[in-house]
Amino acid sequence: MLLTARFVLPVSSEPIERGAVLVRDGLIADIGHSTDLRRKYPQEEMKNLGLAALMPGFVDAHIHMEYAAMRGLVNDQPYAPWKLQVQQTSKVYDRRDWQDSALLGGLEAIASGITTVADTSRTGGSLYAAQQLGLRGIIYRKVGTIKRENVDEAFRRSVADIEEWRESVDPSRIQIGISPRSSHSCNPRIYQKVCEYVGSSDMPVTMSVATSREEYDFIKYGSSPFARHDAETGAAYGVDMPPFLPTGESPVRYLNNWGLFKLKNFVAAHCVQVDDDDIAILAENDVAVAHCARANAKLSVGVAPVAAFLRAGLRVGLGTDSPAASDGMDMFDEMRISLLMQRSTGVHGFLTTQEMIHLATLGAARALRMDDRIGSLEVGKEADIIAVDLHNSHQRPLHDPNTAIVHSSNQDNIRMTMVHGRLLYDDKDGIGQGHCSGVDPFEVRARAEDLRLKVRGKHK
Repeated sequence: MLLTARFVLPVSSEPIERGAVLVRDGLIADIGHSTDLRRKYPQEEMKNLGLAALMPGFVDAHIHMEYAAMRGLVNDQPYAPWKLQVQQTSKVYDRRDWQDSALLGGLEAIASGITTVADTSRTGGSLYAAQQLGLRGIIYRKVGTIKRENVDEAFRRSVADIEEWRESVDPSRIQIGISPRSSHSCNPRIYQKVCEYVGSSDMPVTMSVATSREEYDFIKYGSSPFARHDAETGAAYGVDMPPFLPTGESPVRYLNNWGLFKLKNFVAAHCVQVDDDDIAILAENDVAVAHCARANAKLSVGVAPVAAFLRAGLRVGLGTDSPAASDGMDMFDEMRISLLMQRSTGVHGFLTTQEMIHLATLGAARALRMDDRIGSLEVGKEADIIAVDLHNSHQRPLHDPNTAIVHSSNQDNIRMTMVHGRLLYDDKDGIGQGHCSGVDPFEVRARAEDLRLKVRGKHK
């Protein structure tokens, strides 16, 4: 199939006006000017996207699809009470609920131009959704407990799931990783076990690191909302009192002391509460960072120093995080809000729209160590391609496709989403109902509405 459009954005090279991409056997076979490729391949089936930009699919470096049905349930709360309420609401869900919620999130991701997800899951719901919908990605099995006596059993269950998940997936499309819980809610023996289990392999590992001030104060000083005793439950935010003594170290230094950053394929999500010494530790250990600007802003945890990460040579990608926090999987919003937040601080550095598109595609692929296969439009790479419609009045006159994509586009501008040459979304009618995966979006949305009513009923 020959895909043509007004612009082709390879990301790894300059945009091509009136460009084309040839897709064969799930891979990119050629790329160039449409006139040249049409002459070169006259018998090839052609799909003309018109006034649109063909570009690599978005790579979401940190996402939780299975929380999609919690969108809007926990609103206008800062990080600590938000975390508690999400934990309480999660107790209502059963296995089918998690699968339905993850399908809802996966459908939105595809319709938003996301082709690869790095998803952290406790239940396997996200794995189910990724397989059903045809997404590419890494599914990390979350592991953790605060109680020392529960460490062995918690880790045993997680490893059993990992082994089962590996047997059920197409390894060319989906990898299985492991994700220890955040430092404020995890016994450090879990970190020891993760290091022993992963060893010198390149198994993907991720976790939230230095997200909030509450986490920072809890680890360093033992003083934050996470350390307040609740007389009724004997715990605070699921943390028995006292779980361990204050360390006197930042969360980054604390986790580094347990050896996690020595693992080969480690992605640290958020990294908001960091200083120059912390960034140096991350850089020295080649730790990647998943930056989640919207969730950070909505939960009032601060602004991560993305430009400082890049200056230090860190691999950085964008993530949409949990829909229970960010309310959606719109990578356009993620790019735009991240860009404006970085510029508004006046201290972290000036990022361009081209750099933001890089962070949402090739940068995120590098963070996940998948850039040899995805993240840019290059001959030999996977045909994970999206088309962004540029017809809208707020995008005209059209001078620079990078600016139009970041500053004036959103998920409704996605015309096409393709993974390994397979169309997962084709909104040729412009009505936002172009799902091609075989999963019925209307049925999924109806089940999500039932789940919302179930949650509301249990919380009356």
